[in-house]
Amino acid sequence: MKIMQLLPALNSGGVERGTVDLARFLVAGGHQSVVVSNGGEMVKQLETEGSAHIEFPIHKKSLFSLLQVAPLREVISRERPDILHVRSRVPAWLTYLAWRTLPAETRPRLVSTAHGLYSINRYSAIMASTEQVIAISECVNDYLIKNYSKYLKRPPQVVYRGVDTKEFNSDVQAPESWHNQVLKEFPQLSGKRWLLLPGRLTRWKGQEDFINLIHQLIKHRSDIHGVILGGAEKNKQHYAEELQQRIQALGLNDRLTLVGHRSDIRHWYSASSLVYNLSQRPEPFGRTVIESAAMGTPIIGYNIGGPAESLHACFPQGLVDINDPRALFTRTQTLLDSPEQKPHLSAEFTLGRQAEHTLEIYKNLLGEPTGTTPSD
Repeated sequence: MKIMQLLPALNSGGVERGTVDLARFLVAGGHQSVVVSNGGEMVKQLETEGSAHIEFPIHKKSLFSLLQVAPLREVISRERPDILHVRSRVPAWLTYLAWRTLPAETRPRLVSTAHGLYSINRYSAIMASTEQVIAISECVNDYLIKNYSKYLKRPPQVVYRGVDTKEFNSDVQAPESWHNQVLKEFPQLSGKRWLLLPGRLTRWKGQEDFINLIHQLIKHRSDIHGVILGGAEKNKQHYAEELQQRIQALGLNDRLTLVGHRSDIRHWYSASSLVYNLSQRPEPFGRTVIESAAMGTPIIGYNIGGPAESLHACFPQGLVDINDPRALFTRTQTLLDSPEQKPHLSAEFTLGRQAEHTLEIYKNLLGEPTGTTPSD
């Protein structure tokens, strides 16, 4: 089988990681893997792991991008993939327009993955207009059915994003040199139990709730230190400054630290006593939840959206209602005093199962008569 995945670019991000992870699995299974994008820092890894990359400008949200439809059709005709798998709206539009003009009897099957809760409009509807839509959570699945049912050719298939258990597992321990370097950079963390909130710095990610939680906890415990891990985008630097000012105003400089963006997040998971996901609005998925679960570190999160699905499966005792700071405080105290309570990563949230399920969807599509869908 030959699979062509299409996305805007191959820089860091969840969609990009998922593309490269699936490509690796396909190659290992003896399939041909091709990725079309505008390039990026992950191209080298992709090619090293056995996939082909075709650099193509399918990333710009502009009417001028429509000029790429005919050249893209030529690429598809030349490569002759069995499956076209689109993962973002601009590539999905260009691919769809190229695909639909190919002979129905011989053209590839067209699949999309809905990675988010897209704005409700015709532009976003393209993600629901393929022959088979994959939703990365029940939250996304319900959203698609509620808002885009008239575009769906068949019910979406839920394929949870999976964690690479070779990279994230409870046997991975941070080396002593890592600990020494962290304590050299942040000496205030020494001798404390770390409470970790990972995620980029933005107003709805829950950093303010976390700061308020730490402020309450230190009145009762001397053994904890809050850690906010994540960077701010260029246009959000002012928010990082606001958070730092809030920390200072509450007298938390020695009890709560912003450590910025880190590439060693698995070691932060393993070194922490608790990890938090406190997003204020429903997210399509909660990667930090399953990564923490894989590392064996308990997680506390609000009972909304995709992260709640992961918590229900991996660590239901970590669920708390949103807008209930008392419950958040009490659950933190309980879990800090119950170190024997550990999460369990459900098999459906592993990278292996994600890839296997995706491959099953491909095979089922290819097993149908060519040029047909259930709605024909």
